[in-house]
Amino acid sequence: MTEEAPAVRGSGLWALMRRHKIFTVVLAAGALLRMIATLGYRPASWFNDSFDYLHVAISPYPHAIRPDGYSFLLWILKPFHSFMLVATIQHLMGLASAVMIYAVLRKRFGLPGWGASLATAPLLFDGYQIQLEHLILSDTMFGFLLVSIVTLLLWHGRDLSWKVGAVAGLLLGLATLTRTVGTPVLAAVIVYFLVRRVKWRVIAATVVVCALPLAAYAGWFWSYYGKPGMTMSSGVFLYARVSAFADCNKIKPPVTEYALCKNNKTSHTPLVFSQDAIWNRNSPFHRIPAARFTDYQNQLASDFAKRAIMAQPVDYLKVVGKDFLFTFRWKRTVFPDRATYEMYQFGTKSAALPTWRMSRDRTAASEARTYEQGDARTDIVDPYAKIIRTYQQYAHLPGTLLGGILIVGLAGLIPLWRRWGGAALLPWVTATGLLLVPPATAEFDYRYVLPTVPLACIAAAITFSAEPRRKLARVARRHGGASDESDAADAGSSSSDEPVPA
Repeated sequence: MTEEAPAVRGSGLWALMRRHKIFTVVLAAGALLRMIATLGYRPASWFNDSFDYLHVAISPYPHAIRPDGYSFLLWILKPFHSFMLVATIQHLMGLASAVMIYAVLRKRFGLPGWGASLATAPLLFDGYQIQLEHLILSDTMFGFLLVSIVTLLLWHGRDLSWKVGAVAGLLLGLATLTRTVGTPVLAAVIVYFLVRRVKWRVIAATVVVCALPLAAYAGWFWSYYGKPGMTMSSGVFLYARVSAFADCNKIKPPVTEYALCKNNKTSHTPLVFSQDAIWNRNSPFHRIPAARFTDYQNQLASDFAKRAIMAQPVDYLKVVGKDFLFTFRWKRTVFPDRATYEMYQFGTKSAALPTWRMSRDRTAASEARTYEQGDARTDIVDPYAKIIRTYQQYAHLPGTLLGGILIVGLAGLIPLWRRWGGAALLPWVTATGLLLVPPATAEFDYRYVLPTVPLACIAAAITFSAEPRRKLARVARRHGGASDESDAADAGSSSSDEPVPA
């Protein structure tokens, strides 16, 4: 027995791969695509926001526009001086997310291997997902934390202990520090706990542990700006959201907010997109005699935006609905402008790093060189770059299919309406909510869609698990005249949430 133990341990991974052959092939293919991207675009790809994250990582401080969670990751990895390492870790986050999705669908919901593997395909094979992982941006880390939270809670079902709640709370705190839309995710988790009748100790542990890193960050923010908080940008972005329809004749703002009123007669350049209200020099926003993203400016913009929403609720719902539906278009179109759109694609030309000033003595390009201790400009290397670039053109999830995935997930919630949709409620509500928050508070952006896709896929896959299928079959029998005397008994047995053996 003692002599055979090493052989058994050595064959463990191989045996695991043999038990999950389909997923092993799928995961390996996803890893190969990411390897090609890494070899083709060295050391990583860049977006405008990349340099704000990097600036904080070089000299940490609470950023006024966005929380610093992702910058902390860059700061931790700074001693390695490698953006390729950062991109590689982000690709591993994508692969790890796929593993978690597969594992929870197989073990917890009893899906067959091919079904659970299929649920990971949009994450593993979407060319834009791979490109997002290769960008120096927070979205991959945020998506990884979302999948981790949902997997953790679904894995334990109703058998949640306060320790599991504490881990979930910590992950929620980190997600909120990575992107402020993590706050609605906490609300979704609490609602899920309440409708699932989770013990109050679990809820308390989740909220308290989540609050700890947020409180610490708010205190740091307070020491820097003289006011506790996470950012000084929420009001500014909300102003950008309402700028397209805000009519001061209807709003009747106080004199202090007159500067924010749009005058179509004197405006020489129309503001095409919501974000133009912040960045375009012709925006009324630039009449405010203060630096951008200060407390005064943020509060003034917030007050004006709230007045606009209250005075013109129908107009607000129209712009939000229009952007929300933009998510589900079949074809990707140039949005919000050509330059931004092209940053989401593997390009044919390597652009020079920007030289805009980040501080008195540093530029974006110089900080990238400092971090890398060498040239950080993206080097495009063929044939790898051409392969992944061509792949991205044809292999991505159209928005219409994402809408179909959400509808499938909703269909799985309906037969379990007495239990608020069952376990699938959490991933479905979280995905849908995260798709709705950007249009409601700022503007649609393609990068905000991708982190929601894995959650939508989890919810859709649960629709094909045993309990929803049983309920749907019972509905079909009922309409066919069959007796449903066993409904109550079955409802009791199907709500046990016991894990299903893989």
